[in-house]
Amino acid sequence: MKIIVPMAGRGSRLRPHSLTVPKPLIPVAGKPIVHRLVRDIANVLKQPIEEIAFVLGDPAWFGDDVVKSLEELAKSLGAKPSIYRQDQPLGTGHAIMSAAPSLSGPAVIAYADTLIRAEFDLDPEADSVIWTKKVDNPEAYGVVKLNEKQEIVELVEKPETFVSDQAVIGIYYFKDVAVLKGKLQEVLEENIMNGGEYQINDGIKKMMAEGRIFKTGTVDEWMDCGNKVVTVETNGRMLQFLHDDGKEQLVADSVVLDNASIIPPCYISENAVLRNVTVGPNVSVGAGTVIEDSTVKNSLIQSNSVIKNAQLDQAMIGNHVKYNGKFTQVSLGDYTVLE
Repeated sequence: MKIIVPMAGRGSRLRPHSLTVPKPLIPVAGKPIVHRLVRDIANVLKQPIEEIAFVLGDPAWFGDDVVKSLEELAKSLGAKPSIYRQDQPLGTGHAIMSAAPSLSGPAVIAYADTLIRAEFDLDPEADSVIWTKKVDNPEAYGVVKLNEKQEIVELVEKPETFVSDQAVIGIYYFKDVAVLKGKLQEVLEENIMNGGEYQINDGIKKMMAEGRIFKTGTVDEWMDCGNKVVTVETNGRMLQFLHDDGKEQLVADSVVLDNASIIPPCYISENAVLRNVTVGPNVSVGAGTVIEDSTVKNSLIQSNSVIKNAQLDQAMIGNHVKYNGKFTQVSLGDYTVLE
């Protein structure tokens, strides 16, 4: 089994947090989004992972440190790491084809801006499985249309009339991903574009036209990380899952607590300092961050920042930030928001 992870986008909806850290590497509950996604997929598959191929964008945004972290992630799962570059932002289908040498055999393709909780077995009769989540407002999503055999026969983007309530979440399994590769090659050669981009859906539609069998794999939880609001919400939901599982240590032994109260679930990383504070619930604090004389809940604070005299709720703060709630002078960069 292989895992193909397109992650070339910079994450404009997550500015300013994605200006220095690519969106898939923004930490949720203490680990980068892409690390949690890949590990969760590996757990669902319950079989050895032969290779994990990552499709990255501009080296200025996805540099050597990013490559090293992804290679270490793959190796930790017993898989060969492969790194590819998408030279132009030309869509999901184009990103997948950037990893053409790895497109053979059984594979999962997953976009690195979402997290899941799932437990199911892949249908051995299916040529492909498209993972979905039941939603209350399917008109806001791309959904699957099913026949009487519960096979996917069509993909419908934001349907105006009811088609189904199963939304496509951006994770796909192919019994032989080389078939998709061939169809996407046709898409490129025929210059089939939607929204100015080459899309995976057009390759999938060509497979369906040949009678390939597509089934659904329904996830229990689908957590988006597309913008600041939903990323903070996802951080809280993931923390609750991890707290209930009890498998990860969420508060590092090296954390300094001085008149500090932690309301779980929280993730507090190495060498963080909490002094005269109440933190939680649903808070992640990165390594080396200092929080003093503050109350923080439902928030995500990254590494090596200093927070003082703050009352924070629904906050997302990046690395190396200095914030004093009693500020009289302010120095703010592009895309900064204070509400």
